[in-house]
Amino acid sequence: MGKQVNIRLDEAVKAAAEDRAKRRGLSLQGYVADLIEADLNQSRAAFMAGAASFLAAYADAFEAEVGEDRYPGLSDRPAQPAPRDAA
Repeated sequence: MGKQVNIRLDEAVKAAAEDRAKRRGLSLQGYVADLIEADLNQSRAAFMAGAASFLAAYADAFEAEVGEDRYPGLSDRPAQPAPRDAA
């Protein structure tokens, strides 16, 4: 369930936002929530694109430093399944 947040808008901004919300078939609350979510998604997408670019640029350096063994000390054998009666 969502949490309630209160914001203050001057009358002109509130009127413009209500008009935009109405044209989109939304309540003012729904319009503001959609704007915030879109901004957060855009920020996430920008971060992920930057991270992917960074990893691609330094993949060779990571490979040289870390190599193939991503989990040192972990056995190469497949894990044994636990007995069915294990708690």
